[in-house]
Amino acid sequence: MATKSVEPQIADLANGWLKQYKLDYRLEQQPLNSSIDNALNEYASKQGGTGGNRPDCKLLIPDEYGNRWPILIEYKGYKDKLVKLDEDGHVANRNAKGQPDYKTINSYAVNGAVHYANALLHYTSYTDIIAIGMTGHIDASGQLCHEIGVYYVSKSNFGTGQSVGNYTDLSFLAPKHFNAFIERAKELSLTTEEIESIKQRREQEINISLVRLNNDIYQNEKGLSENDRVYLVAASIMATLGVPNKVRPLEKSELLSSEEENNRDGDIIVRKIKAFLKEKHLPADKRDLIVRTLENTLTTDNINRPVDGESQLRRVFVKIVDDLGIYYKIGLTTDFTGQLFNEMYNWLGFTQDRLNDVVLTPSYVATLLVRLARVNMDSYVWDFATGSAGLLVAAMNEMLADAKRKIHSPEALAIKENDIKATQILGIEILPSIYMLAILNMILMGDGSSNILNKDSLIDFDGNYGFVCKGQPFPADAFVLNPPYSAAGNGMVFVEKALSMMDHGYAAIIIQNSAGIGKAVEYNKRILTHSTLLASIKMPLDLFLGKSSVQTNIYVFRVGEAHQKDDIVRFIDFSNDGYTRTNRKKASINLRDTDHARERYAELVDLVRFGKDKLHFFTEKDYFEGHIDPLNGADWNQIAPVDTRPTLVDLKRTVADYLAWEVSNILKQNTEDGLGK
Repeated sequence: MATKSVEPQIADLANGWLKQYKLDYRLEQQPLNSSIDNALNEYASKQGGTGGNRPDCKLLIPDEYGNRWPILIEYKGYKDKLVKLDEDGHVANRNAKGQPDYKTINSYAVNGAVHYANALLHYTSYTDIIAIGMTGHIDASGQLCHEIGVYYVSKSNFGTGQSVGNYTDLSFLAPKHFNAFIERAKELSLTTEEIESIKQRREQEINISLVRLNNDIYQNEKGLSENDRVYLVAASIMATLGVPNKVRPLEKSELLSSEEENNRDGDIIVRKIKAFLKEKHLPADKRDLIVRTLENTLTTDNINRPVDGESQLRRVFVKIVDDLGIYYKIGLTTDFTGQLFNEMYNWLGFTQDRLNDVVLTPSYVATLLVRLARVNMDSYVWDFATGSAGLLVAAMNEMLADAKRKIHSPEALAIKENDIKATQILGIEILPSIYMLAILNMILMGDGSSNILNKDSLIDFDGNYGFVCKGQPFPADAFVLNPPYSAAGNGMVFVEKALSMMDHGYAAIIIQNSAGIGKAVEYNKRILTHSTLLASIKMPLDLFLGKSSVQTNIYVFRVGEAHQKDDIVRFIDFSNDGYTRTNRKKASINLRDTDHARERYAELVDLVRFGKDKLHFFTEKDYFEGHIDPLNGADWNQIAPVDTRPTLVDLKRTVADYLAWEVSNILKQNTEDGLGK
């Protein structure tokens, strides 16, 4: 006989507590507010269908600072149906392929509540939500037993959720206990390992969503150029980000596909973007440039003309928000638009050389370059071919993390974080569509876009700030770069210019390896008159698998000191970086850590800085210390010398092989002479 659900008794018990605490709670069919109600209706249901999410109970409770906290509660009525966790101890709402596991979401109380919370992260401006699951059963004595799971779901934990603590009732929601409960929730923090693990999973999910979105737009939305697609994504994201208490995120329901003058879908999106950029306090000339660029796409007649009651612009906007909203709302510290960029350029018919020029640096390689350039919270970092700003995103992450480690005053930390974003990074990108991605990337990072410049770094850039601190020299002491390899010297022309404009500091560049063995001789020789080559690192051949097939090296420099012929250069073969890469379009994961990849990347940074005492995963075949001729310019890619002198072991092996051969010949001869019969 099937066990009968006790969900009605559980709901009655919990709702009775809420009534006792005099809380204004709303049951399943009752509205809470339009923003939350719309989000729950828009988000995929627990069964995987479209819309119709209905938490069993929901509340909005203010804390002592007036911030209103959404509380979403899901009831179940069976034993062992409180929560299902994955192998890492996180709420298991996604399967191994990064897709929603609707069976689990629908079966477990906490999993359902966390699902509802993610709807709010996706479609509203709420960034902190409490998800509560409660279930129970009747024990052998006929008593009702219950269990409660309380989870904090936030941008800070990427929507994964963290258990706040163990509770036997809901009195933590009562006014006299709520502030203490919220403080406890705010104190929760993920470990570095947890952040990295969640980040990697989310990046895989982003790739799946981007492939689906791009495929949809490419196949079904005719008449949109690649630039149009980039601009539509940028515009949709800016319009739906919002600014708390200042600019409300644009909702899909506000786009009516009207043909009324100044009230078409494109006009509405442009107005929202203008309000958003104004509240982000971007310089006026930069705001005008962004709006002017996006307006050219958003206000065209074709994209605004309704067909069967809906404009193409609204249809594309809905696809973008539905597929990507959760990822740019949860504050991922990743090169979001870089992933977007690489996926979109999969569809373009570039020649191989041109394709090599537009491929962006994987986020883990960007972080490696930043660490090799010794970036810290006081660094001033620039990039002369910034692309989607992936390297600057990595630099900003490193600088902010370093500031959090070293500054223990909240006020002082806030000031430093603002300085980092506003004045300590500078990027230059010549292509307008890619420049727009860089701006978007920095806005998503919470806004370091102030000094992203739409210029030719080789011709138009004079070394000064472009917007904030305009006219003042940018005091760069860290340079990171993945240049277009079609540029002079495989891109070393950018390196020469940047390093010549720095007084001191470090640089790390990833470049086609032929730049170090003859394709950039004159540039290299000039660079060495003012900078020292510290390391030459051979990267995996399949580093850009599916995007480009060039062999790359990383070169690390100390700036402001000419290279001497006796200076030691660390030559490192990093062909085995610990990752296994595939290029299967239907694979959920194309990058796997199969041999201590994270540890190998950390060891590489230590080897470049401290030398062979840090050898562990690497061997002396992978690492050696040698010299280059500063007047050569084509001897930068050396390999560990092989000792060709024979050893006693070699001699014994050779003699043994010879004797075995002799014996074999004698036996063969005897057989042929009939002696072996």
